[in-house]
Amino acid sequence: MSAYSEIEANDLFNMMATQPLLLVDVRNDDEVARGIIPGAVHIPLAMLPVQYEQLTKIENIVFYCHSGIRSAHAAAFASSKGCKNVYNLMGGALAWAKAGHPFVAKAEGKQK
Repeated sequence: MSAYSEIEANDLFNMMATQPLLLVDVRNDDEVARGIIPGAVHIPLAMLPVQYEQLTKIENIVFYCHSGIRSAHAAAFASSKGCKNVYNLMGGALAWAKAGHPFVAKAEGKQK
């Protein structure tokens, strides 16, 4: 049993409107240059072991990548380090786009 939950794009969209959460994009810089989910912070997967401590104080954390595989690794890692209410966006940015939700330039997202 995993210590994180899977979340679908529409459920994430609704969650973003109703409760505080930290949305973490773990894609590479070249992928993020094409757009980021509004309000997301960019922490490349390779940097997560160095930066995870700042995440342990956050109530709800949602990780995403291009298709959901790297973010599943990020979610499992964060859960193993004591983060609570950790989610992985099923299907990643592809599912977000397919559901018709917006992306913004990285400069409009938050940066860590």
